[in-house]
This record gives sequence, C-alpha cells and structure tokens, in this order.
Amino acid sequence: MHALRQEILPPSGVEFAACLRFTPSTLSKGPSSQAGRTLFNVVVARSSLLRIFEVREEPAPVSAQKEDEKERRGSVRKGTEAVEGEVEMDGSGEGFVNMGTVKSTGQNGVPHSPTVNRFYLVREHRLHGTVTGLEAVRTVHSLEDKLDRLLVSFKDAKIALLEWSDPIHDVITVSIHTYERAPQLMALDSPLFRSELRADPQSRCAALSLPKDAFAILPFYQSQAELDLMEQETSQARDVPYSPSFILDLANDVDKRIRNVIDFAFLPGFHNPTIAVLCQYQQTWTGRLKEYKDTVGLYIFTLDLITNNYPVITAVDGLPYDCFALTPCSTATGGVVILASNSIFFVDQPGRRVILPVNGWPPRVSDFPMPQLTPQEQTRDLMLEGARFSFVDERTLFLFLRDGTIYPVELIQDGKNVSQMKMGPALSRTTIPTIVKRVADDHLFVGSIVGPSVLLRTAHVEEEIVDEDVEMSEGPAAVVDTTTNVDMVDDDDEDLYGPSADADNSAANGTTNGVSDSVRKRTVVHLSLCDALPSHGPISDIAFGVTRNGDRQVPELIAATGSGHLGSFHLFQRDMPTRSKRKLHAIGGGRGMWSLPIRQPVKVSGGALEKSSNASRTENDTVIISTDANPAPGLSRIATRSSQSDITITTRIPGVTLGAAPFFNGTAILHVMFNVTNVIRVLEPDGTERQSIKDLDGSAPRPRIKSCSICDPFILIIREDETIGLFIGEVERGKIRRKDMSPMGEKTSRYLAGYFYTDTSGLFQTLMNEEAPGEAATSTLNGAMNPGTKSQWLILVRPQGVVEIWTLPKLTMAFSTTLLATLDPVVADSLDPPALSLPQEPPRKPQELDIEQIVIAPLGESRPIPHIIVFLRSGQLAIYEAVAAAPPVDPLPSARSLTLLVKFVKVASRAFDIQHPEEEQRSVLAEQKRISRLLLPFVTSAASRQTYSGVFFTGDRPCWIVATDKGGVRVFPSGHNVVHAFTTCSLWESKGDFLLYSEEGPSLVEWMPDVMFHSHLPSRSIPCPRPYSNVVFDASTSLVVAASSLMNRFASYDEDGNIVWEPDSPNISFPHCDTSTLELISPDGWITMDGFEFAANEFVNCVVSVPLETVSTESGMKDFIAVGTTINRGEDLAVKGAVYIFEIVEVISDASTNIRRWWRLKLLCRDDAKGPVTFLCGMNGYLVSSMGQKIFVRAFDLDERLVGVAFLDVGVYVTSLRAVKNLLVIGDAVKSVWFIAFQEDPYKLVILGKDPHHCCITRADLFFADGRLSIVTCDEEGIVRMYAYDPHDPESKSGQHLLRRTEFHGQAEYRSSLLVARRPKNGDPEIPHARLVCGAVDGTLSTLTYVDEASFKRLHLLQGQLIRTVQHVAALNPKAFRMVRNEYVSRPLTRGILDGNLLATFEDLPIARQNEVTRQIGTDRVTMLKDWAALVGAW
Repeated sequence: MHALRQEILPPSGVEFAACLRFTPSTLSKGPSSQAGRTLFNVVVARSSLLRIFEVREEPAPVSAQKEDEKERRGSVRKGTEAVEGEVEMDGSGEGFVNMGTVKSTGQNGVPHSPTVNRFYLVREHRLHGTVTGLEAVRTVHSLEDKLDRLLVSFKDAKIALLEWSDPIHDVITVSIHTYERAPQLMALDSPLFRSELRADPQSRCAALSLPKDAFAILPFYQSQAELDLMEQETSQARDVPYSPSFILDLANDVDKRIRNVIDFAFLPGFHNPTIAVLCQYQQTWTGRLKEYKDTVGLYIFTLDLITNNYPVITAVDGLPYDCFALTPCSTATGGVVILASNSIFFVDQPGRRVILPVNGWPPRVSDFPMPQLTPQEQTRDLMLEGARFSFVDERTLFLFLRDGTIYPVELIQDGKNVSQMKMGPALSRTTIPTIVKRVADDHLFVGSIVGPSVLLRTAHVEEEIVDEDVEMSEGPAAVVDTTTNVDMVDDDDEDLYGPSADADNSAANGTTNGVSDSVRKRTVVHLSLCDALPSHGPISDIAFGVTRNGDRQVPELIAATGSGHLGSFHLFQRDMPTRSKRKLHAIGGGRGMWSLPIRQPVKVSGGALEKSSNASRTENDTVIISTDANPAPGLSRIATRSSQSDITITTRIPGVTLGAAPFFNGTAILHVMFNVTNVIRVLEPDGTERQSIKDLDGSAPRPRIKSCSICDPFILIIREDETIGLFIGEVERGKIRRKDMSPMGEKTSRYLAGYFYTDTSGLFQTLMNEEAPGEAATSTLNGAMNPGTKSQWLILVRPQGVVEIWTLPKLTMAFSTTLLATLDPVVADSLDPPALSLPQEPPRKPQELDIEQIVIAPLGESRPIPHIIVFLRSGQLAIYEAVAAAPPVDPLPSARSLTLLVKFVKVASRAFDIQHPEEEQRSVLAEQKRISRLLLPFVTSAASRQTYSGVFFTGDRPCWIVATDKGGVRVFPSGHNVVHAFTTCSLWESKGDFLLYSEEGPSLVEWMPDVMFHSHLPSRSIPCPRPYSNVVFDASTSLVVAASSLMNRFASYDEDGNIVWEPDSPNISFPHCDTSTLELISPDGWITMDGFEFAANEFVNCVVSVPLETVSTESGMKDFIAVGTTINRGEDLAVKGAVYIFEIVEVISDASTNIRRWWRLKLLCRDDAKGPVTFLCGMNGYLVSSMGQKIFVRAFDLDERLVGVAFLDVGVYVTSLRAVKNLLVIGDAVKSVWFIAFQEDPYKLVILGKDPHHCCITRADLFFADGRLSIVTCDEEGIVRMYAYDPHDPESKSGQHLLRRTEFHGQAEYRSSLLVARRPKNGDPEIPHARLVCGAVDGTLSTLTYVDEASFKRLHLLQGQLIRTVQHVAALNPKAFRMVRNEYVSRPLTRGILDGNLLATFEDLPIARQNEVTRQIGTDRVTMLKDWAALVGAW
C-alpha cells in the first residue's frame, strides 16, 4: 500500500528564538509614525517550523482603550473605584496587582501618545530538518547593510547561515556546514544526543556541541582586512564571511577533566572568544550521593583561533551534582550565574562562589558551605527544575519557574566583588518558559512549547525613596508595571498572564545616589506585557465530536492540549465555521447580491449638499440589490428592511444586474445591468432612475458586459468581446459620462479583467520621470507621492498576459508586468510602455492560463496590507503581497512618465480542480447553470470587535481568504458545495453579517464567535485550569469525557499505616506524583457536569468509549466509558492498576441552571489488576485490556462485573491496542507490533504475525483501502512504519513475521490517532478508504491518506524531481530528512510514503517551472495538480 503523509497543522509553540535586526525595516530610525516603526525581528523555531516576525511599535487604538475603560468602570462597585495612580485589587480580592490600562506619562509628567508593541508575521517556512538552535551573528557583510545574519543548527549536526534578501523578500542560504560524518557522530547512541548552538557576543565565532564532549567551531571574519589577508594567503578571492570550521575535542585539546558537558556559553568582554563549560567529570545520581556528590565543575577557556591554543583561565570544582544551566554576567560584573535544582550560584573569574539556596535540600545533598539565612528565607521552598533565567540589567536577573512564576534576583556587590544574592517575592505569572531571550535593554521574549509565547517590556525607571521607609530594605528593585500603556490580554486569559505578586511587597531597595539627606534614588525594573504569540502546544489526545454551527451539525476535532495552568481544549474545524441567522428566499440573488449603504442627500438652498465621506463609514446598509437569471432575460430586485425587520422588495426590474455600488458619496446607486442591451444607470436612494446610459456603438448594441468594477467616481465595464468602457461621475451634476481612454492605446485594445483599487495604506508610492514630457509629469492625483492620503488605481489584464496598473483620474501607466500571469514568486515593474493589442480576426478562444479574475484588496487584521489575488482559468489561485520597492537605479525609459515603487511577493497559492463546460454550449440552459467564480473583497467586524479585511471566492470551490497579524494569509473552505453570490450586509445593525446564496438559497450568515484564524485550521480555544491527558466523545449523549492530569503530594506508608517519611523542615516538601480525575463535560458552554476522583496515587492511562453487551437495551449493546489506571505505590513496591466501567445516565436537571438535560457518571464496575492497565479497546462486544505483560478479553456480565474469556502473554509493556472486527493490533514498548486474531468458538487469541525486530511503539493502527490492509506504527523517535501481513511471501515465514515495507521519519512521536472514512470522488462510495489523523507531542496534526498505484507513481517521480531541482530553505536535503537508518536492509525503505510538505512546494512553483519539472518525468502539470488536489484536505 502507498500513502501520503501531510501536516495539516505544523508544529506549535516556540522552542528556540533569536532576537535580531534581520530585515531592512528594522533600520529605519526616527520617531514612530502613524503606521508605527519596526523595533526588531524575532525569529522562532519549533521542530521543523521557522517563523520570522517583526515587532512594531504602533499608536495604541484609542477606541478599544475607551471601550475597555468603560467596561472596566461598569464592573466596579460604586464607591470602590481606584484613585488614579492607586494600585487596584483584583476581583477576587487576593491583592494581586491589576495590570490594567491607565494614563501614560512621559518625562516631566507630560502625557505622550500611548503605543503598543505587536508581532507581525513576515515569513514562515517548513524546513526539511529539525531545528536545535538559533543564534544571531554579524558577519563582514553586516558592515555594509547593517543587518544581522541568522545561524540555524539542525538535529543531524548541520549549521546553516541565512540572511535576508530584499529582492526576493525572503531568506536565502549563505552556506551550510555539515558535521554528520564527524567521528563523534558515528557512535550508536548519537541519536540520543541533543546539540546546542551558541554564538560569541561579538560574532567572532559560533560553537555547536557534538557527542563525546566536542564542539564544532565556525569562525567568522569581522573586517575587510581579515578577508584581504585571507585572500593573500590562499591566493584566491574569497567572498564567504567565514574561515574553515574545525572540531574541538575538549578532553584532548583543552582539559582532560571536561567530560559530560551539561551547558556552555560564550562570555562577553574578552579579547579572544571565551567559553564557559559546565560539566560533570564523575557522573552520579540521587542514589549514589554517599559515594559521589558535588561532581560538577566549571571551566572557562579562551579560543586562540590563530595559534590553535586553548588555555583554561578558570577551573572551579565541587559544584552540586544537580547544576543544569549557566548564563554569563555582564562585563561590569564578570563571571557566570549557574542554576541548580535547589540553588543558584554565582562564580566569578577568580573562582569565588556565592550560593543562594531556594529550599532546604542544598545542605543535605552538597558539602558546599551555606550562608546564614533570614527567617523568611528559611521558609522558602522553590523547585528550579525546568526553570529559565535571564539578566534584565547588569545586576538583576529574572528567574522564570516551570509554572511561569517570575522571581527577581539581584547580585549584591561589595566593592567590585559579588558578596551575596537576594531574591525578591514573586512578581508575576506568565507562560511556562522554554527559552528566555533578552532583547536590547528593554524587552524579554519568553518562548514556550506548551502555550503562548510572550514579549515582556522591562522598563528601567528612576524612583525616589525616603530614608524612613523601612519596607524598602530587602530584595531587588523590580515591580509589575501598573502604569503600562499596552493592551493586556483578553479577560479569558488573565489567569495565564495576570500578576501574582503582592502589591505591598513589590518595591525594593536599589543603589543610593545621595541626592539629599532624606531622599535617595533607585532604578526599578517595571515589567509589563507587550504581546503574545498564540500556540496550542503538544497534543495529548484527540477525538472527533459533533458540534452545531447554528442549526447545522458539523464534525469537530477536539484536541486536549497544553500543560500545567496552560491546559486547554482546542476545537478544530475543516471549514470556516459560520452559522445562518435567517433565510431570505424572497430576494433571490442567484446571479449576484449587493448590500449598499445609501443615504439621502441634504438639500441646502435648492442644491444637494453631500455629507462628509467619514460619516458614511459608520452607517449601516440600507438597500439590497439582487439579481437572478430566471425568468429570462433576468430579474433584478431592490429591497429594503421594513420596521418589523423583514425584507420588503420595493422595485423589480427586468434584466440581469452585473454590478451595483454606492455613488456620489453614498447618495445614489450606480447600477450596471443587461436587458437586451448594456445599460449603466444612476438610481436615486429609493430606486427611481436618475440617469441611464445605453452602451451602444452608434445605434447598434455592443456585446454583452461580462464583468464590471465600480469605485466612486469611476466605472469600468468589460464586454464579452474583451473591449472595455470607462465612465466617470460628475458630482456637481450628479450624473456620469464616458471617460477618454486615449492614453491606454487604440480603441481596439482588448482586456480580460480589470479592477479599481483605493489605497489607504500609503504603500502605493510613485517615482516621476524627470525627463518625460511636461504634461505626463502632472499625471498623479490625490498626492500619490504623499503617504496617508487616498489614491485610486486601475489594474487591467491584457489577453497576452500583461498586467498593467494605471493612475486615476489621468490615466498614466505606473506598473507593467508579464510575470503575474505565469505566477512568478516576485513581480516587479518591467518599465515597458503600454502593450499593444494583438489582431483578433477570429474570436479568441479562452486559454487555460488566462487570468480570469484579478483583484487588489487589503488583507489583514490590525494593519491591512494590499494584496493582488489572481485566479487563472486553469484553477490556480495565487495571492501576492505588496511590498515597498527601492527606486530603480537606471533612469526610467522615455515612454514611461512614472513608476510604482511596489513589488508583489507571492505568499500563498492553491490549485483547484475546475471543470469547464464546452464553449459551444451557449444555450439558455447552459447560461442558467453557469457558475460565476468571483473574488469579492470584504471588511467585517467580528464579535470580538476585531476588524478583518479579506476576500471571498465564490463558485464551486468557495473559500475565505483572510490574514492575521501573527498567522499571515490563510485560505479556508467555506463548507458549501457552491456559492453563487456574496456580499457583506449590515442591514440588521451588525458589521459581522454576510449575505450568501449557496445551494440552500439566500441566507444571512455570520462567523461563529471566538474563532481564531492564525492557525492553518479555524479553531477555538477553551482555557482550562488543568491539563487533560485523555478525551473521548460519547456519540449517544454528545458529551465529552476527559481525564485531567494533576500533581499531588505523595507519601509512603508501612504495613501498619504509619507514614515512612515526612518533611522535618518548612523548606522541605513532600514529593509529588501524578493523579487524575474523570470529568463529564457538556460541549455547550464547556461546563463540567459530573466527575469522579481517583485515589491520590492513582492516575489514568486511557479512556475509551466501548460498545459492550448489556441487558438494558433492545439491541443488546450499549456504549460504556472504560478507564484504565495505574496505582503508584512508591519505588520499592510494584505498581498496580484497575479497570473502571462507567455509564452516562440522565438525571433531573437543576432548576437553577438553564440546561434542560443533565447527566452523571455512574460507576458500574471496578476490577483490580496486579499490574498497570495501560490500554483498553472494544472488540465484537468484548473489552480488551492490557495488564502488565498480558492482554485479557473480557465480557461485561449483567452490567456489574467483567468476566475473562481469553488471555495472551505478549511483550513487556503494551502501549497501544486497536481492533477492527476480530483483528487486533498490539503495540509494545520493547517487542514492537503484534497482529492477533480472536475467535469465539472456542474462545482463543491466535498470533498471526509479529515484528521480529525490537522497537518502542507508541501507537499502532490498522490502515485499509481498496481491499488491502497494512499496519501503521509510530515509535518514540517519530518514525512511521508500514507493515504488511502476507503469509505467501517467503520472507514472512508462513506469516509468522510481519513484513516491514516502508519507513518514514516523522520527526515527532504521536500517541493519539483516529481512523476516519474518506470517500474519493472516483472510488466506491459503499466502501470508503481509511484516513489516519494523528496528533503529535510537538503540536503537529498530520494525516495519512491512501494513494492509488497510478497516482503514486507520478507523485513519487515528482517528489524525486523536487528534491533535485528546487532550492530548499537552508540548503537541506528532504530525502535525507525522511530517511531512516536500518541495519537489517541493504537500502533504506523510503518508497511507500510520500512527503506532503515537499509535494506542497510544487503548487507554489511558477508555471514555467511546473512545466519543466513535469516534462522531465513524462507527464504534465495539470495531471499532477489534479492528483494533488484530490489528496489534500484536512479530513
């Protein structure tokens, strides 16, 4: 069998980050303009996903501030409002600092305009490698462009040097350095090693840690002089910014005591690159502390890259065994700070050590002398495992615990030496940290792999303190900023980021600056939240549920995600979630609908005075114009809303409407229609005709209009013979007239498509040609050179593929290109004169690569950016982002008077399988069935008050094109079979409504509330105070059963029930163990209806919904909830387990709740087991359970007990059970996968086959299609394998051995998977194919889809071509990335699973490259795109 593996959702979260000046936008100095300025870039990586963000400082949205303030004041009880500047208390009265929004004052108390710092996605790449480190470096070329470079390290010992390329608006690879053939990587245990990347602060070199205590050192040239010297020595020109790298063996080349490296870092302020290495010469663990303790050492040595000499300048031994991280101090302080599980160390260069214990364990596990502790410090009990830390100034560092709590730690200096360290009380609580990066002097970036990543501002403020103030004497100077001027997170997320520090203890002592006798000054670090990058984190379990979008039931993927206090449910849908608000069958609209805001003009002294255009922005729509093809020659309706909120049709007009829009500042309707002849009409607000222009050539009617574009005061019509007409409105007369089109060429010019665009972003800037004739130089209007003002543009497509952009109202060509029609990655102005139209004697037939639709529209959230969206007749959709371009170096040609300083960069593309009817079928019936595929821009304000600008694509592949700040452009299917017409509609006082004419007729719809678009699937997040390890959807009741995962204190007891050990000090705590609860959750509101608490030392392994035999139903079968648990009894007693059977029963609902039906969990049976019950599944009405090294098949007898009918001795630890009919697949942690059959007469389990090789399986599934069966497994390294059961193959030894057919490296293990049915269009509808949906621990959601033999051969050849002929980011090898090392076969088993990430790049290639790639493998691009379109999709 063959399959395609594709990632529906890429890895989630941030594991590595680099903060740098990477893109040219960060170089613009100066004050913040209206559009804001870019402060710096943040590059983040998780597994194989690399994202580049820019952090922009922008003026705060005033309206949102005022509304939040109003809501906040409304929720405060009267008489308890906070005085301005007073610290407010939170709603629950715990005294935590409220990080709300109050006035912001600058120096001398002068208020300045508040600003916010926001993330904006610049680029996103799925790499063919697993990232293990990111660092910013400056090379010799940085002297020229002032930009940093990016170093990326990968799992297979590679380092790539990347830089930003402005011409392609993307990253390019400077070089790649591979060490995978180094002797250190030849060891068998090298896959277990995790490499670390570090860079010298002065960018002189970078180091990558390798197995066997070695570093790969990559030196960089820092000046042109070094480069010139290298040229002379090697007598060859060198333009590369690095010198040859080498491998440094620490034990042999530096010091033999440096073994088992724990962490390392480069130190600042040294003449040569200097590295501090934390290592453990003699390894130990908790059980051997009597023999070996204090085994960690710190070694600081310098790298002399010229003489290859590496002297050790500091060696410190005797550090506690549990040290795990170090960070360098500033040059003013010197030394390093080391983090251990129970303490914090400071070690300076002479070797002096200062310790700060954070609990009572250090004196018990170490012989290190302890300092005197204050009574308050003697009660401190913190655990630093998983903690991260970073300096915020020279002497203050912030410690982030694994639960996100932030503690400030200050280095107290006695002269030049650090004498002690002080820890203050907790400041705040943020996300669970994975990496903490300091950005410049005033920001901290906290990345997390289990939840959102946050950007914090650390402002340094001088504050006066009075000597008499006693409370200022302890701890570091750091507070949570209560005067922050940034928008905090939503109310739902306050528990995630909200502060948890006591207001009274938030201030502390700093340095004394002797200002006067009574007043001293100190520098206080003010901490505030700037912005967050959303993330769902690791996927613990997934289940499909059924939800209601309004009155329509749709499938929804429920994922249990996150960890700790960031636990949540994420709900993913395949299509854009919308709900229907009302049906509007009366208005029709099968050929088009337009909802328009039209108002009455104000009469003054007999003349019409127009209101300002700003007033019309906030007005709601008043008129709906709809049109249908039936009855012939068509019918148009004008409808308004009556007082009863119903639709009233005021006017019916024979003919088909082709376009309608508000005109003359919204006081009239411009109506383009066809009724025997083309008519352009101006209508009054009530629908009566003011003016009508018939489109005639002399007295003969011109060909029918096929499309039009209206943008006050211009009208463009395109006829079926590809000629155009241009009209302009005259405000004074209130009428329209034809516009002169002579600058555009002769009257016979032909055009395929056209569109007007009004630019409000200020991005469309022009450069005048100084040498052009004088008249042409005046051809820009509305100050196109002046940003911040509106400018209008016309984009046209000629039949030969030339796309032109013209200025208005004086038609001057500003942009011309032929690259848009071939979908090139970057499109710039070719500076050609207006193209000539080719002679067309016979009527031109439409070509496959014709541009059928083109639109310029803003896409975005808080800062919409213009995008060109192109749809080709062949079914390809491409989206281009407008980017400011540098002025051309050469002068403009004389034929062009100006050029548009914009280039367009392709950011997304989609291929649809479009069927075109034969052109000869121009009958009336064919016209009725014609599907119009249009790109219709919209602006909507969702329920969350967030405004989105996007485009809707109508037709038989309807989809929404939206863009978000942190997610970029997304294309979501609408979920309809066909959409004939679309328009935004605020007729019912809502800016979030849309009118759709779908297969169900015309209806008013809206987006479902709280839906997020930043991910590749529309999703909703349900924050929970605890994480969930298992989730199951019960189909009979439509309820969710989930097992939460908590930590509980653990104590051991002897046989008499006496406690064996308990803490003897307040700073010593009990150990913790896992415990679980079972919860019954209603998806309506996500409230917990009922629960079941297990013992304090018992946790859930699996929860399944299984059909078992019962006497309580007519059918004899019923769904029950089965739970398998582990009972942890300490390290000297074997674990036990239990099986629980629950039934969901309906009870009388509480009258105080609004929920009509209430349910409870009823425990029917508890069956104790001698070992852990690790997995359960149902099979033919029986329950299959694992217990230790056995599996049991049990029947549920009389709804009260489990009776065993069969058992089998299997491997060591069962990790997966999956049954189909009477076939069972068992996954084991050691013995790989077993294939079992179950027979009932007599009861017996028969081994059909098993894998002869050992492998740690995390999940095993049956995968079937077209009458064939395979077994798909995943192991702990993320390798996906497909096994075949074939007794006729001699290698299988009569079926005893399963045959390993394919191995594919998925890079991350998945522990949850679902089988769903997939019905391909050309397949048998009765027997569906299986599709496997898998949720991985890195947040990836992937699918495995069956591919038939013919398609697989073509796609496999295409995959080979893409590996060889496409330049991949960071110069990585996709084939090696997916290849699995197998000692039992002569060549890797790569054939069988296609790489969806690699094949997706074919869709993004330009058409010429697509043709070139497919020609070499003997096929064509259309066939390949159809193969691809038939396979992609979520589920």
